[in-house]
Amino acid sequence: MHNGRVTEPKTYGDGVAVVTVTYSPGETLERFLDTLAKATDRDVRVVLADNGSVDGAPEKAAERENVHLLRTGENLGYGTAANRGVAELDDSVGWVVIANPDLEWDPGSLDALLEVAKRWPRGGAFGPLIREPDGTVYPSARLLPSLGRGVGHAIFGKIWRGNPWTRAYRQETGEPTERTAGWLSGSCQLVRREAFDSVDGFDPRYFMYFEDVDLGDRLTRAGWLNVYAPSASVMHIGGQATSKASAKMLAAHHDSAYRYLADRHRGLLWKPLLLAIRAGLAVRLRLETRRG
Repeated sequence: MHNGRVTEPKTYGDGVAVVTVTYSPGETLERFLDTLAKATDRDVRVVLADNGSVDGAPEKAAERENVHLLRTGENLGYGTAANRGVAELDDSVGWVVIANPDLEWDPGSLDALLEVAKRWPRGGAFGPLIREPDGTVYPSARLLPSLGRGVGHAIFGKIWRGNPWTRAYRQETGEPTERTAGWLSGSCQLVRREAFDSVDGFDPRYFMYFEDVDLGDRLTRAGWLNVYAPSASVMHIGGQATSKASAKMLAAHHDSAYRYLADRHRGLLWKPLLLAIRAGLAVRLRLETRRG
């Protein structure tokens, strides 16, 4: 309420934009933009939310028509920079793709995502099929990590490859089909801007990792659906920025995993279990850092 009036939720047009967070993305950004041009017949505005690149790639990309460079001023992390990028868009844009710059789009893939969105009026986020460079399908639409599944996967995922918690959590069985999921990979998802607004976007407390899990959970709680749309597909080359600081990224991953679970299990009864989880994650971090 303000001055006795109810503030209505903002309404948006049907325009489409792409927000990508850059951090010295190298040549992958050129491929991202080249293939995006073939992914849709629509005019798409691209915002590069740049977290302090030093390789000149975002500046070069911004010479293209419809590409806007937004300098965040420092490395704000993925979710915060993505939020800043979305905030740059005017109200004509009702659909926003939030994606990593190390993707290559299949021809027609963005149009295919938008087609799926028409079929799901309560869909808040839509994720394409994501392939690795060798053709492997990446499990990008998963169940939310419950305490059992989440802890089992977090602690044993890298150490015991075939463990039952990871298999259940990643939902890897069978052929990819259009369906709802607990959350979608943040490496590429189309969000309905109204839905993104309704949960205030990504939680800025997540510097890197789990911001997509958290978003999927909060969208669901707000009454939206996360929809896996394998009729659209992209290839994720992977890790240009994160490979440069692997120890730091591993630590960020473990901090984010703990934050996600701790946020959802508050109160004294959960304290002993959360302490045990934190200890288990610390052991895994030491093992992985040593191996790396």
